[in-house]
Amino acid sequence: MTIHHDKEKSVFISLVTDFLLFIPDVVAALMANSITLWADVLKCGNELLATFLSWLALRMVRRSRKVRFDYGLGKLENITGVIVAGAMFISLFIVLHSAFERLRHPMDMHPGGVWLAIFLMTVGVIANTTLWIKNYQVGRQQFSPIIEAQWRMFRTKAFSDLIVLLALILSMTLRTQTWAIYIDPAASLFIGGFILHSIWGMLSNSFYDLLDRTLDESLQLVIVKELTTYFDHYKEIHGIRSRRSGSHIYVDLMLEFEGDKKMAEVQEIINRMETALERSIPGCHVLIAPTTRARRAEDIGQTPNTRRQMT
Repeated sequence: MTIHHDKEKSVFISLVTDFLLFIPDVVAALMANSITLWADVLKCGNELLATFLSWLALRMVRRSRKVRFDYGLGKLENITGVIVAGAMFISLFIVLHSAFERLRHPMDMHPGGVWLAIFLMTVGVIANTTLWIKNYQVGRQQFSPIIEAQWRMFRTKAFSDLIVLLALILSMTLRTQTWAIYIDPAASLFIGGFILHSIWGMLSNSFYDLLDRTLDESLQLVIVKELTTYFDHYKEIHGIRSRRSGSHIYVDLMLEFEGDKKMAEVQEIINRMETALERSIPGCHVLIAPTTRARRAEDIGQTPNTRRQMT
């Protein structure tokens, strides 16, 4: 089974689990009259939609035809990651608005629905923690904005369900105290904090890649290290360009070789360098173009003297 099948299967399992937990959550929220549970239901509804869109995107990526998309559908993964973050932003607004409204107008919860909710939240914590770990492990095999968004989302869901669970238990345990009615809306504010943290993580991994931001410094150092290894095999570096598209990384190198070298010798060096870089950076596609001048050096942020700067 390929990594694309693994990613699609992982998200599909998440989608089915989300759906199975969603209906009982709605029933529990109706019975308990808990603003925290209602906030959790609305949040889960948005996340269910986001997971469905993620699954569709991965399905399209796996079935895409290279003849129509030379660079694949990596951007679709980035776009879907932004959509997931957008859905969670709607959830954040709902949670915060509901929490402040209940703080202004506190209400008692119904015990019967609360005990059902406690059982469902316990199941939710276990299920979401399992999906968080599973998606995280799939994401470690190969970077994907969708899988990154998924494990972050399920991490948020696991902590959110845990907060809801603790809030419900405290509300029932301390229900004789007058201030206990504020535990429910206060818990919603903690959920909002976790959602906000996850939104930032998703956007930082997807939005900038849509703008073709260059690779982060750790991967740039890997490229420089390989160039240093082959320092004596080329004459000048006239440009380095890199970008990420979904789970794929593209690196373009413009190198000048000695004029007396045969093309067969140059190609042999290029093949070795490309192979070394693609082994060092998973999911990397390297293109080395022989050139004798720095073309568009200003546009790519490089100068014709890059080789001398490395020394």
